[in-house]
Amino acid sequence: MTVKAQTKSAAGSKRLVVVTQTGSSYNRKPGMRETLIGLGLGKVRATRELEDTSAVRGMIEKVRHLVKVEEKGSSK
Repeated sequence: MTVKAQTKSAAGSKRLVVVTQTGSSYNRKPGMRETLIGLGLGKVRATRELEDTSAVRGMIEKVRHLVKVEEKGSSK
């Protein structure tokens, strides 16, 4: 199965991840603070449901020590 075929077949059911900020962005490098804002976070205990893409996973990896990630099944 090619990449295009996989994205077309998965287009109907989006995989989601629930990201919760657990640490403060205070006294962190500006890039980390900007990444949290890019994820829609900014305050401790803020939570967002985001589509599970490679871009979002890369952002989560950058601030993995400041967030908690939970897998959420497909949405209908």
